[in-house]
Amino acid sequence: MKILVTGASGFIGGRFARFALEQGLQVRVSARRAEAVEPLLARGAELVAGDLSDAALVQRLCRGVDAVVHCAGAVGVWGRYAAFHQANVTVTENVVEACLGQQVRRLVHLSSPSIYFDGRDHVGITEEQVPKRFSDYYGATKYLAEQKVFGAAEFGLEVLALRPRFVTGAGDTSIFPRLTNMQRKGRLSIIGNGLNKVDFTSVQNLNDALFSALLAGAPALGKAYNISNGAPVPLWDVVNYVLRQLDLPPVTRHLPYGLAYGAATLNETLCKLLPGRPEPTLFRLGVAVMAKNFSLDISRARHYLDYDPQVSLWTALDEFCQWWRTQQY
Repeated sequence: MKILVTGASGFIGGRFARFALEQGLQVRVSARRAEAVEPLLARGAELVAGDLSDAALVQRLCRGVDAVVHCAGAVGVWGRYAAFHQANVTVTENVVEACLGQQVRRLVHLSSPSIYFDGRDHVGITEEQVPKRFSDYYGATKYLAEQKVFGAAEFGLEVLALRPRFVTGAGDTSIFPRLTNMQRKGRLSIIGNGLNKVDFTSVQNLNDALFSALLAGAPALGKAYNISNGAPVPLWDVVNYVLRQLDLPPVTRHLPYGLAYGAATLNETLCKLLPGRPEPTLFRLGVAVMAKNFSLDISRARHYLDYDPQVSLWTALDEFCQWWRTQQY
């Protein structure tokens, strides 16, 4: 099987491209710059360089491949809607049109459980529990991109979407690097009582889920799938585990939720008024994410994708910490 992996210069796309090569697949990757994917090229991946906003380029990317794993997109909670729409919706439209134009058989789309988040506690949330309104531009555009993907099924494209929660492991530059940096600066506090449980996903487990999505039979098609390790854990226990592994003091200071939320509201308001709208150091959405229970029901993935998470969170955290230490030194 020959596949295209978009977003291969990023954490999830890059890890899956490497995994697919190890499984014996032929892998084509997209990136703006060749140096961003040099390790993959050294392992035998084929590069077509360019910007996925270029529809003609995406047509060339999809020529001659059997399936596409679409991992590219914008992540974050700050910025203008137009930028998120361009990166998450317009680019996905280009990928869908190219799959149809080049007769690609299957498209596996990497989505996000951020579409569910509304600032409240959620335990065992299912794929159908999508809110009527979205909390941020990221969640809104990721859901809209999903709809573009599922709409292509009527034209014969086999489609699936995966929504993995808090993916970590070697290469993670999002979750724990930010938190450890805040702790080094003395700005990290436990928000609320610190007992909230959340889901994480080992990147190795996500690789297995993406690979299963490439091979799954007809009953699995046309569906979105929650992906996690399936075992919610206290968030602040996980944060302190990583801090200890990196020889940093654990976070013990508590900040009441209302106070943190109010400070985030003020911070965001000020940043909107400043020239250039700089990114705030504290977000309302981030405060809620760090204080609320949030876990996924993964029974659909277990049933249709035979998904069975094998790599524990603690193994993934050890992998991240070992990798992060090498990056620092």
